[in-house]
Amino acid sequence: MHCDDAEQEMREHFEVSIRFRRMIERRIERLESDALFDEASAKRLENSDHIRRQMLLVAVQREEAHRMRRFLDHSDVREPDSRAAA
Repeated sequence: MHCDDAEQEMREHFEVSIRFRRMIERRIERLESDALFDEASAKRLENSDHIRRQMLLVAVQREEAHRMRRFLDHSDVREPDSRAAA
């Protein structure tokens, strides 16, 4: 199942650049912000199917943010290559 594969991948440890980590952190912030906005927007909807789809969108946004946080929890920032600066 997909979740099992994702959990297996999360057991691995990754090294990422500071630039990549910051990009992921900004993406997480956007996903969480969008989820809050979309959840509030659902309160203005009248059609039950529209509400259901809006809340599904919110759930997917939150799950993706959670998945990205787990990735960052299992990663360290790679030290810059001192040879590249020379």
